[in-house]
Amino acid sequence: MLPSWMSRLAVLFSVAGLAGCGGSGPRHPAYVTIPSTNQVLGFNIDNNSGSLSPIGGSPFSAGPSPLAIVIHPTRKFAYVANSQENDISLFTIQTSGALSEVLPRTKTGITPLALTTDGNGNFLYVANVSSGNISVYSIDSSSGALTAVAGSPFPSPSPVALRVGASGKFLYVANADEGTISIFAISSGKLTEAGSPVGAGPNPSSIAIDAAGHFLYTTNATSTTGVGFTINATTGALSYIPSIFFPAGTNPISATIDPSGKFLYVANQTSNNISAYAINAGTGALTAITGSPFSTGTGPVFLAADMNGNFLFVGNQSSKNINGYKINTSSGALTATSQSTINTIVAPTSMAISQ
Repeated sequence: MLPSWMSRLAVLFSVAGLAGCGGSGPRHPAYVTIPSTNQVLGFNIDNNSGSLSPIGGSPFSAGPSPLAIVIHPTRKFAYVANSQENDISLFTIQTSGALSEVLPRTKTGITPLALTTDGNGNFLYVANVSSGNISVYSIDSSSGALTAVAGSPFPSPSPVALRVGASGKFLYVANADEGTISIFAISSGKLTEAGSPVGAGPNPSSIAIDAAGHFLYTTNATSTTGVGFTINATTGALSYIPSIFFPAGTNPISATIDPSGKFLYVANQTSNNISAYAINAGTGALTAITGSPFSTGTGPVFLAADMNGNFLFVGNQSSKNINGYKINTSSGALTATSQSTINTIVAPTSMAISQ
């Protein structure tokens, strides 16, 4: 059985559709998982305004209780973790942004909760929280098909979040129950532990790594803190950034870094706001941005930064909506977009944004 805080993150939600005013400028697609209706919602983000408009054919059917989604770096494929069926859906992405599922689905561990790929899109990594392991698949560059690598799955206790470092040589996994980050060396997708897990505070719930691969931050879901680390590019080792813990709101559950690597954002689930920090480029130390924390909906559970670095989107569990913010690229401050709130019937669980 999942811990109570984790159950809040993985609650089964549904949404009938996403209403939005379409923009006239260039757009790029994004996708949201809708567990209780077994669907993925697709919409376009206007590059200029950040407004959201539905993609034709949305919502798209997935497996039972899809909780997480990741887009392949080529933007040709999307992968969805179906938590109740314990498998992965592969979708091809059409030029319109519409999704088309390729069957059969790929079996994985028990309760897949998080997904990530390496930067080149050669491998897919899946955190299976109930079976306590990481499944790894090689990705066919032409079809997107998945093949389990030798030795998969690899043990990791209570994994709830994972990210590949910028070098592509190391995988970092947040283990909720143990309060640790595991470090794995990657060789042709195969995982080997690179030293002992590192303490990461109570219930680490997310991992954010800057694009340059210098720093890693995790949130402590049952606390009011997060933890920052510097990354050794050669060994993958993590060293604490003084003073180890940084202050956040109540129950910080999700974190993301903007594409420039200058700003860290944290969704505080119970205090219903977003903590925003400037990242010191030399040390990784955090300084609160003027105006932080920024108000959002009730029960925020995820953050998704637009790959162009202009917008941040927040999914709210209790107020059943998505909030959009314009990022000030100089200061990191957040300002609500002209279409700041997208009301939904119930809340989504995760969001992936294409370039």
